Amino acid sequence: MRTVFASSRLLRTSSPLWQLRRNAASLASMQEVMKLQEKKRSSVVFPVRDLEKLLSPDIDRTNFGLFDPTMEEITEAERWFRPSGKHVIDYFTSAVRIDHTPELQQPEVCFIGRSNVGKSSLIKSLFALVPGIEVRVSKTPGHTKKMNFFKVGKAFTLVDMPGYGYKAPEDFGEMVEAYIQERRSLKRTFLLVDGSIGIQKADLIAVEMCEELGIPYVIIMTKIDRSRPAVLVTQFMQIQDFIKSQTLGCFPEPFLVSSLHFSGIHLLRCFIAHVTGNHPKVS
Repeated sequence: MRTVFASSRLLRTSSPLWQLRRNAASLASMQEVMKLQEKKRSSVVFPVRDLEKLLSPDIDRTNFGLFDPTMEEITEAERWFRPSGKHVIDYFTSAVRIDHTPELQQPEVCFIGRSNVGKSSLIKSLFALVPGIEVRVSKTPGHTKKMNFFKVGKAFTLVDMPGYGYKAPEDFGEMVEAYIQERRSLKRTFLLVDGSIGIQKADLIAVEMCEELGIPYVIIMTKIDRSRPAVLVTQFMQIQDFIKSQTLGCFPEPFLVSSLHFSGIHLLRCFIAHVTGNHPKVS
């Protein structure tokens, strides 16, 4: 059995990410994040770096920091998530069947995940710089029943898919699979997994669907603020090992996000801008 934790770290009960106690809403923009002390700034933008510090030296770090833009590049990417002039960001339309989806030419990304995984909260955080945008967040699992389309100017479209699992629409599989398979403008699918509990059986079905369809997808670990560092790093390593051994089309490193503290949100914005071709020059 390999040792995951560095022994000198086991006595630690917190790290900069979990020590961060600041008005979370103020961290929605990189302008405010850049005002933080360097360690706190790094924790917000690159939460995986805090986890990496907890690992024993013999752990393979080959797939750590695969997407590693500079702070300047992340700040530059933020402009696509900030409305200005003709760059209008807003809810566009909803659809319950593939033949009801809008015919759009711009690149798309979609978000799928179990009911109550924090999908709507994540999308709301991504669009936190957009005054008045309507992203419904409910405490009731299975609230999202339709495919909700959000246009980000002429740059790209973000699609919020219905949650699977508890109270999922009866035709969920048919709806989502048809969209993912037929949507030619789809550049990346983001599969959300609860960071506090890891991959569940329902998630495995979603992974299998993505693999069978041969599409590029990314796993995002949500709610990282709800887990102790020791639990989170264990889940992270298990998911990374799963990606390496069980998948072909998945990005090798999961993204970590906290919609509450905006941890990982700025990096994810930059990645979305990158895969949609709006921010191609990333280190």
